[in-house]
Amino acid sequence: MNNSELAFIKGVASLAAGQAPGLVKGIGDDCAVLQRHDDEVLLITTDTLVSGVHFNLKWHPPHLLGRKAAAVNISDIAAMGGVPRYALLSAALSPELSDGDLQEFMNGFVEILKEYDVVLVGGDTVAAPCPTFNITLLGEMSGAEVCYRAAAQDGDEIWGSGFLGEAAAGLALCEQMENVPEQFAPLVQAHLNPQPRIALGRVLAASGHVHAMLDLSDGLATDLAHICTASGLAAQVDANKLPLSATIEKAAAFLGCDARQWALSGGEDYELLYTVAPGTGEALARQVEEELGLQVSRLGQMNSGQGVFLMEDGHKRQISYQGYEHHL
Repeated sequence: MNNSELAFIKGVASLAAGQAPGLVKGIGDDCAVLQRHDDEVLLITTDTLVSGVHFNLKWHPPHLLGRKAAAVNISDIAAMGGVPRYALLSAALSPELSDGDLQEFMNGFVEILKEYDVVLVGGDTVAAPCPTFNITLLGEMSGAEVCYRAAAQDGDEIWGSGFLGEAAAGLALCEQMENVPEQFAPLVQAHLNPQPRIALGRVLAASGHVHAMLDLSDGLATDLAHICTASGLAAQVDANKLPLSATIEKAAAFLGCDARQWALSGGEDYELLYTVAPGTGEALARQVEEELGLQVSRLGQMNSGQGVFLMEDGHKRQISYQGYEHHL
């Protein structure tokens, strides 16, 4: 193993390889999948948020931090098409968080759990050099509907929900400005208070048309590369089809940044990225809009080969794994 996050995960997966009664899917997807009863499966995911790495208390209000800590785990359940049910919270605390801050964190954490009918069932508390939160979330769904990363097929259309790059733009604004202009408030909210797409995940999984799916946590370039690697395929993304809002375009001009780069490598959008058979995406998009009022966009196509490629102005360049990665 070296200091690459991806290499470390690959090494851990090789050490942990094996089978156990009831294990449907282990390391390698947004959730582990365990057989529950009949056709029902249990989904399990966990995430850790560390002060100075995943959040900065200078601009991240504790109440919204509590919401985000739960949201990023709920999003993993959405990525499989499931329903979140139970949460565990382990908190490593330091004086950086006052008692009032911690109460606000918990208020936000429990608030979003209630919004998704999730119950907090346990956890742990310890002292630490800096505030760190680890959340484990359990969900459930029909085993026949689970959407894995490895199921993409040659020729599949690639689709994604919402606008891309919003959270990365919001982070850039928070890092560079003490008082962010009001016109960019939606971008800051995208960073501070992401909205997991549980309802969308359920519609997509139940449709029977989705082959592969995950949530966009590390940026399109990296997350699509995960689907490519797991499925043994390549992907081609049309730069002109990247869904960018007018607000992010204005923010990019304001900060002198590239909105497309935020969309490709920024991360933390927590939108859903999925593939469907050729010719089925448009009908599914109409269903999503009719039932949920959400917009989904076609981004490109899966094909034979390896890697993720961006088509821009007639040129093709590889962008695989150019999103966020921890350096260990």
